[in-house]
Amino acid sequence: MQKINVNGIEFAYTRHGDGTPLVLLHGYPLDGSIWSEVVPLLTDRFDLIIPDLRGFGESTTVDAPYTMNTFASDVAGLLDHLRFEKAAIAGHSMGGYVALAFAKLYPDRVTGLGLISSQVLADAPDRKQGRYDTADQVAEKGIGVVVEAMTPKFTPDERVRAFAQSVMEQQKSNAIIGALKAMAEREDTSSLLADFKFPVVLVHGDEDALIPIERARELKNAISRAHLVELKGVGHLPMMESAEETAQALRYLG
Repeated sequence: MQKINVNGIEFAYTRHGDGTPLVLLHGYPLDGSIWSEVVPLLTDRFDLIIPDLRGFGESTTVDAPYTMNTFASDVAGLLDHLRFEKAAIAGHSMGGYVALAFAKLYPDRVTGLGLISSQVLADAPDRKQGRYDTADQVAEKGIGVVVEAMTPKFTPDERVRAFAQSVMEQQKSNAIIGALKAMAEREDTSSLLADFKFPVVLVHGDEDALIPIERARELKNAISRAHLVELKGVGHLPMMESAEETAQALRYLG
């Protein structure tokens, strides 16, 4: 794990392999370790850059409010540090929201986009309020409320579920609170789709209980040339539940 200072935080990341730069962004409320099973399947094709998003894993954060654009700016700062003008960006769930924000802010820096168990839609009003309510609960009671609620929803795979729970239990309250509020305020990025000139890969499990597979199908309809991989019997963590298929899909970005 390496660390740099960017945007007032200590930003942690790992780097593996050689080839086309590919940034892998984890979802909420996890960290970069969720990519561990796809890493050895991609190092022959990609220079993999795997950060812990601000507050998660070994990265720090601030208590002031921030947005998906802030997360994206952190990633841009990391690429600047590594002297990469351009890279492919792939994100899982919340990491997909960050990837979309990056594509909006820095379109000339994106060589490919991967959305794994993610979507372009903003939160509906009730979902948005629910995130703020959860943030208040975390502030009052700690991260246990999120761990208890999220663990059974991640996947039907008991091995992967246990791993996800262990990762969540290591996260910090301020990271979870900050991410919840940032997700609640995120933009609908549907309008970006027509401008995407780079390869787009969509990976989604048909048993995803958090973001339904219909979101990926809608994206495929909006971007006809996008490469969609639907994974049967897979939940919200395809990079662990179906590592080989996920890695094969990501190869379209290189």
